[in-house]
Amino acid sequence: MAEAILTGTGLYTPPFSISNDELVASFNAWVTAENARNQQAIESGDMQPLQESNSAFIEKASGIRSRYVMNKEGILDPERMVPRLPERSNEEASVQSEMAVAAARQALEAANLEASELDAVIVACSNMQRAYPAVAVEVQQLLGAGGFAFDMNVACSSATFGLQMACDMIKSGSARRVLMVNPEICTGHLNFRDRDSHFIFGDACTAAIVESVDVAKVTGWKVLGTKLWTQFSNNIRNNAGFLNRTAEEGIGQPDKLFVQNGRKVFKEVCPQVAKHISEHLSACDIPVDDLSRMWLHQANLSMNQLVARKVLGREPDITEAPVILDEYANTSSAGSVIAFHKYSQDLPSGSKGVLCSFGAGYSVGSVILEKR
Repeated sequence: MAEAILTGTGLYTPPFSISNDELVASFNAWVTAENARNQQAIESGDMQPLQESNSAFIEKASGIRSRYVMNKEGILDPERMVPRLPERSNEEASVQSEMAVAAARQALEAANLEASELDAVIVACSNMQRAYPAVAVEVQQLLGAGGFAFDMNVACSSATFGLQMACDMIKSGSARRVLMVNPEICTGHLNFRDRDSHFIFGDACTAAIVESVDVAKVTGWKVLGTKLWTQFSNNIRNNAGFLNRTAEEGIGQPDKLFVQNGRKVFKEVCPQVAKHISEHLSACDIPVDDLSRMWLHQANLSMNQLVARKVLGREPDITEAPVILDEYANTSSAGSVIAFHKYSQDLPSGSKGVLCSFGAGYSVGSVILEKR
């Protein structure tokens, strides 16, 4: 059975960034306008006034300071507060495919590969911009890749689930080289008028190349093991879908965007993630002291600190569980791969690390890697 190796990663960062101060100014302008419009109802006690947001609250609650976005003007317009991404013709490349191709080219360069040498392309992310044809097939076409391609969605865990799918293809012999990309336009499903969540997400795209070790041209990271877990939960949802038009009463409701019960998510997910990683390390006969780094899902700083502390049995050093969400915010499935992309080059040969993502489902995925 062939062994899998991760030989290259890539990152597409959108051209625009929004600071907490900018986001708060837009949100508070909308709050002021709404409260003025509903002043009579507020004064009569029929309605509670909307509360303003502030940058200190955002950073304390999440660790986020800024986020990259595909469109800035639409988000910061208090009368719109939705990114402005015009629909393209069928003859034009989709937004997600353009993001994916940019990240993929970096990953291919790192792996010293031509796109034509690929056997499969997986696009794994929280939301696809269309039902079909698959974005992955479009990426395959734009790159000039060979083989086959398909889309998959496991929300914030999509990348780690995609990596296991790629590894399984390598091990089964159905592919020798697989590209896995995560084009996340999270601002498209975010309710920028919800004080509790308007700051959470940013946009980005990551890419990873997984190959059979016998054909790899670079040393890369050997995949020591992959492990997946899911359990149904209503605490993180996005109810947008093609059946919305068949239920007229649901059109335009807030639950068609991202909604969550943050406190329950924190309480229920963190212990499960720590347990998942610990059990995975044990199954691979890797002592926790041999772990040099954890590239964790970048959703919330407190969550990552708690998970790392439970796994290590002590306070983690910042280098052991690097953070990118302060700059990128939560980029869903791309977050843990961004952390790996930015914070893996400094480790010496023989170093071991775990790439882990977690989110709606609930879902948890982990990939244990060793630098060759």
